[in-house]
Amino acid sequence: MRYAILGDVHANLPAFRAVLEDVRREGITNYVFLGDIVGYAAEPKECLDIVRELNCPVVQGNHDCYTASNDSMEHFTPAAAETVRWTREQLSDEEREYLGNLPLSLDVEGFSIVHASLTHPGSWPYIVDTGMAAECFEQQKSALCLYGHTHVPLQFRSSDRIEVGGLSKVRLRSGYRYLINVGSVGQPRDGDPRASYGILDLLDNSIELRRIEYDINKAKKSILAAGLPHKNAIRLSAGR
Repeated sequence: MRYAILGDVHANLPAFRAVLEDVRREGITNYVFLGDIVGYAAEPKECLDIVRELNCPVVQGNHDCYTASNDSMEHFTPAAAETVRWTREQLSDEEREYLGNLPLSLDVEGFSIVHASLTHPGSWPYIVDTGMAAECFEQQKSALCLYGHTHVPLQFRSSDRIEVGGLSKVRLRSGYRYLINVGSVGQPRDGDPRASYGILDLLDNSIELRRIEYDINKAKKSILAAGLPHKNAIRLSAGR
């Protein structure tokens, strides 16, 4: 059994389509989605339609949450807040309700998924160091938890102590617990602008990171044509 691990698409349809093409070439038919279908880019409805058609386990991201509500966004950057307000106007009431009803975490075939952290999933903390990982491991009942939110591929491994490292292909060893982020499909922030996703192989006990080229200029043009902040477009080329 293999799963495509997808997350943080952020309404970037060219990146999403390129990743899905790679998933199909790999012969994978199972998916999990780690949240933030919408936000930043200009095709939220189209990306939401695809996620719903996949009919897979999906958790709510912070951009999904705020798009679904009318809450203020004091913790968002100005560009992110402007995009959420724009996205609210692009989606129907039913689509926003769908986003608002997504669970914050799920258990899937022996592993768990969450957008931010199992410790405070609705407060949206960023797991970027061993201290934050330790708090999450305290709540983690499965050997593997997959998360998103930071847009940076990263792995934490816990046994007697917590180890942190990069991600290319990880063998999941017995006796360890893992907290793994496979990066972002639609807005990578690790300096590599290619779309990022992962493949979880439950038979091989491994996770492989995949980086996929896509038409960045097409995504940038659609962002600018929609009147969204220039920053949303510029950062795609930098991968930051």
